[in-house]
Amino acid sequence: MDSKALIDKISQQETLNFLLTNYLPRRLATQFIGWFSRIENPIITKSSIFLWKCFADDLKLHEAKKKDFTSLHDCFIRELKKDARTIDPDPKTIISPCDAILGAHGKVEEKHAVQVKGFIYPIIELFRDDSLEKKYQEGYFLTLRLKSNMYHRFHAPCALKVRHVQYISGDTWNVNPPALKRIQKLFCKNERAIIDVTLDDPDASITMVPVAAILVASLRLNFINNLLNMNYSGPTHINCDATFEKGQEMGYFHQGSTIILFANKKFKLKESLKEGMCLKMGEPILVKSA
Repeated sequence: MDSKALIDKISQQETLNFLLTNYLPRRLATQFIGWFSRIENPIITKSSIFLWKCFADDLKLHEAKKKDFTSLHDCFIRELKKDARTIDPDPKTIISPCDAILGAHGKVEEKHAVQVKGFIYPIIELFRDDSLEKKYQEGYFLTLRLKSNMYHRFHAPCALKVRHVQYISGDTWNVNPPALKRIQKLFCKNERAIIDVTLDDPDASITMVPVAAILVASLRLNFINNLLNMNYSGPTHINCDATFEKGQEMGYFHQGSTIILFANKKFKLKESLKEGMCLKMGEPILVKSA
């Protein structure tokens, strides 16, 4: 097969993937999977896991803390064996909060971040907060995509405190590459939470933005009582009081999704980062400038 034919085939596959995963009733599909995945029946659970591994992604269960699951949901939010991940100990580094495929990343330029090559978005539309736009207008961003087969829990990228979460209700477009290439400002449209944190250094700042997707619109934060999902009708602004050590678990997605991490100009991106690389939770992604 010549290169043009290969490119055409890939394009056709991406178009089909986009149509199948975005133009079915997204809300109903997400609610159905949310219900179905929680059915606690051994036959349904084992069959669902088997079919998922055959037709979607290998779930890589060899790292799981337990081998038997009560439901498909129980499998998706699995914990890992002790010491399955190594946390970079350097206090100057920011680690990846999750296992992820590294997407667009780089410097915030003219108050815009990159969604994918050719598409940018204004960070004010993502944050809906003037103070955060100002804080990161000369900072950095990293897009971390959790595939459905990955470990779904996310952790503190450094020692931090959380005093406030902003929850923004929205759509559930897929966040995979075919959708990112076709839907402008996708991250600004989808359901998400803005987790702004306090660090020991008052001049250093990071903010995490977990973004929901189709079949995934449920986010559990360990430090608030409410499950954030399409049925949540509570306040947009949620006050909390939580302290985390570097690498400590903060919450989990109910399936794969995306976390966008922002850091201000006190940090620099690790030079070894490349788009498309697979990151493990605990690997350094940013370093504090001298």
